[in-house]
Amino acid sequence: MTVQFSGATKRYGSEYALRDFSFRFDKGKIYGLLGPNGSGKSTALKMAAGLVYPSAGTVAVDGERVTRKICRKVAYLTELDMFYESFTVKQMVSFYRSQFPDFDPAKAQELLRDMGLPENKKMKQLSKGNRGRLKLLLALARNVPVILLDEPFSGLDALVRESIVNSLLNYINFHEQTVIIATHEIDELEPILDEVVAIRKGRFLDHQVVEALRENQGLSVAEWYKRTIREKGSEAV
Repeated sequence: MTVQFSGATKRYGSEYALRDFSFRFDKGKIYGLLGPNGSGKSTALKMAAGLVYPSAGTVAVDGERVTRKICRKVAYLTELDMFYESFTVKQMVSFYRSQFPDFDPAKAQELLRDMGLPENKKMKQLSKGNRGRLKLLLALARNVPVILLDEPFSGLDALVRESIVNSLLNYINFHEQTVIIATHEIDELEPILDEVVAIRKGRFLDHQVVEALRENQGLSVAEWYKRTIREKGSEAV
């Protein structure tokens, strides 16, 4: 299941959020979509999720041009915190089950247990860390070919970040799913990334296979990213 961007551009008035972005994300890999705040990462994920339409170019999932109906193939974790505050954790899980036929209640229960989430607590009573864990649970419990995670570590402490990485390792189907993680925080995710894509000011800068980076260039993802932004970032104007 591939996610194909072909000259994808999104413009708001005279400002570009994404500009002539072309790249193919392949099945069975975890990608890091890296860039500073405002680089176009979130816009790219929203396009793949069918929440934002390109001003020019196309986005396709498995050859199907993306519309709102693509949600049947795509699970999207937004950076925003969007819960019904009066719902309990259990009710929130039940709500997602009612909305998505691919939602796996057995997987959701495993995730609830592994993450230590209190089923009977209301959303307004949850810590920020547990809200972050619940957002991830709701995305990972769907049996879909594409998972999009927008800044899953935003505002979370180190312990919560570690639990999120462990959940990704344990509950992603590495042979069948395409996972794209948009982030500007790299260190915790580097061990699980297969490939990385750097963008700045809405433009593609570079793409690398993580293993090749380490073996052939002796660079960590963070080192490569900083060098790419320094050497190629000025081209993104």
